[in-house]
Amino acid sequence: MLSWTDLTQDWDAMYSRAKRRFPNLRDQDKSQLCKDRKGFEAYLAERHHLTVNEAHEELEDFLFTEGLNRECSRSLG
Repeated sequence: MLSWTDLTQDWDAMYSRAKRRFPNLRDQDKSQLCKDRKGFEAYLAERHHLTVNEAHEELEDFLFTEGLNRECSRSLG
């Protein structure tokens, strides 16, 4: 599984992937979103009409999926 730290290490690249998964992210908020995981979850909840718990679960799912994608890319590359 990808960690929050892994996600934010290359935020510019990962933001575009996150935006595909969470289309209501606003580009003008991009630089603020990577600072704090709890804040990001609250932002996801607000922008996507989710509870904070649902946003947490969605982020966990995104991190898991991106981790699998990264592992698969390494295996094939």
